[in-house]
Amino acid sequence: MKYVLMFVETEEFAERLHAMGDLEREAAYAAVSQWFADHADSITHHVHLAPVHTATTVRMGEGEPVVTDGPYAEGKEVVSGFAEVEVADLDEALKIARSWPACPVVEIRPIS
Repeated sequence: MKYVLMFVETEEFAERLHAMGDLEREAAYAAVSQWFADHADSITHHVHLAPVHTATTVRMGEGEPVVTDGPYAEGKEVVSGFAEVEVADLDEALKIARSWPACPVVEIRPIS
């Protein structure tokens, strides 16, 4: 089965990352690189998204769609990247997601 693991940053996480010194930040990025290496046999595709301030959102509703800058108003969490994995089942996807060393939230969705 294929799943998408969406890595979700919180405001607190972004603040902690920004406050890190160079060595601590390098170690955090190294942990992420190692995670991708450790799961390379299951990861079929992955992407880090541009910062949230570059997002544009189209909201459908009554009348014409509304286009706004940013992911959503007053957002507290944003998807910062994703990885597509091919695994036997949800349990295996959960095992991989539980070992994610960065953003504090990983949303898992099956690919239909």
